[in-house]
Amino acid sequence: MKKEIKKYLPLSESTYYILLSLYTPNHGYGIMKGVEELTNGEVKIGAGTLYGAISKLLNDKAIIEAGEEGRKKLYALTDLGLELLLAEYERIQRMNLNGKNILKDLLK
Repeated sequence: MKKEIKKYLPLSESTYYILLSLYTPNHGYGIMKGVEELTNGEVKIGAGTLYGAISKLLNDKAIIEAGEEGRKKLYALTDLGLELLLAEYERIQRMNLNGKNILKDLLK
């Protein structure tokens, strides 16, 4: 993992799902609805959280404005955003494996 990526990790749950939702370009409302559907309602991202995270991700150059769909701005991952998403996915997988190894007797 590149050194500059480490400074962004761990991602918040909301930021992880926002980046995941932007694997294909999407707009704000699409991100909110997509996350809620993907998580069966377990994760709901409000407008304030969403646009605060989008602002930070734009400033960090993890996402870009990728055009418009009607009056809605579309956002897309940059190479950095994709690297962050993959790094966080791998981090979560390691955590899951570590937990599984410790809790294996309880998980039967």
